[in-house]
Amino acid sequence: MLRNDQLDQWDRENFFHPSTHLAEFARGNVPQRIVTGGSGCYIEDRDGNRLLDAFAGLYCVNAGYGRSEITDAIAQQAKELAYYHAYVGHGTEASITLAKMILDRAPAHMSKVYFGLSGSDANETNIKLVWYANNILGRPEKKKIISRWRGYHGSGLMTGSLTGLDLFHNKFDLPMPQVLHTEAPYYYRRDDWLMSEAEFTSHCVAALEDMIETEGADTIAAFIGEPVLGTGGIVPPPEGYWPAIQAVLNKHDILLIVDEVVTGFGRLGSMFGSGHYGMKPDIMTIAKGLTSAYAPLSGSIISEKLWSILEQGTDENGPIGHGWTYSAHPIAAAAGVANLQFIDDHKLISQAGDVGAYLNRAMADALHGHPNVGEVRGEGMLCAVELVRDADSAVFFDAVEKVGPRVASAMLDQSNVIARAMPQGDILGFAPPFCLTRDHADEIVAATVHAIDVTLK
Repeated sequence: MLRNDQLDQWDRENFFHPSTHLAEFARGNVPQRIVTGGSGCYIEDRDGNRLLDAFAGLYCVNAGYGRSEITDAIAQQAKELAYYHAYVGHGTEASITLAKMILDRAPAHMSKVYFGLSGSDANETNIKLVWYANNILGRPEKKKIISRWRGYHGSGLMTGSLTGLDLFHNKFDLPMPQVLHTEAPYYYRRDDWLMSEAEFTSHCVAALEDMIETEGADTIAAFIGEPVLGTGGIVPPPEGYWPAIQAVLNKHDILLIVDEVVTGFGRLGSMFGSGHYGMKPDIMTIAKGLTSAYAPLSGSIISEKLWSILEQGTDENGPIGHGWTYSAHPIAAAAGVANLQFIDDHKLISQAGDVGAYLNRAMADALHGHPNVGEVRGEGMLCAVELVRDADSAVFFDAVEKVGPRVASAMLDQSNVIARAMPQGDILGFAPPFCLTRDHADEIVAATVHAIDVTLK
């Protein structure tokens, strides 16, 4: 094994890290951590630290680290057949089995699964398919996509445009002109104190209706949304939000793309966020929890209605011109099969719901009345703590103070607990592995309270 100082140097000289201040990292001013192992809810680094990962990597290691049931399946598949493509009707036992397992868990009206590598490329696929379908139906003008501010759907050209966070637009000439952004269902708003949740839902619906009227329903192809806003602050929807949004989309013949990259396969204590909130998607985006990040894999789950249009298109125009070299990669598919089986065998979805609810209650109780905590919110195994200068007036900190990152750093340095400072505002995010116990949850809560107090004393 390389000495730490040599690997550290190679890291700073050679590795282009995502979502990183590149110049500061190269200068050595950004903290560096080289991870060497993991087990259950913990990771280990080269310095011997054992860290409680309260964000499951990037909301993705749902089954927990070090699961031999998954790694053994990966190794066996690699020995038998490391790769073959999925073009022109080719498949493997793993990819075919996984598609069946996904559809067995998906809403009954979903029909087929297309496999990709990441949530970003899955959402790129989704938009291409929606555009293709409207061309087949003779509606070439129906191409605009409505997303939401604070939403996250990837960081490619189209998916970065769909994302409603300035960080992913700045200096990239995004968003693209076909993408519109409407009101985020972010109920904690200092200028709307007098709105009830139901009234705020009506406000969001009215904003969507106004946008559709202004743009013309005949120009709008689809609406994309996460059941719970993730990277935009871990924001569950206000009361009645999704049924009301769905009604507007149905009225105007606008497809619903439900981005289940974070929520899919149990994060909310339900198999999918779509079912959790009574949504009826035309397309579902899946990724992270599909393999618990043991291998890169994503999917686009296509409804029967949309699939019939795609079949019509190939009858009229020949094979559909879309695919990736690594679509349905057999090693990743084997990881997916083993992961979903592991989650079933260990009843991790119910555990995510039960322990997630405990974590949210314990966090809310511990921080109740804290002068710098504006809101504790969450759903299932998702929790967020929004930090403010003054809770009574909901005055936010200045961005230059970097309060969220400072508190997250204090949690790591003083308690060996990993939380995530969300990129939109001073929000601490928690999305632990589903194997989290109540003792782990208590440790996370104690670390959070301590870090807030020492940072803001």
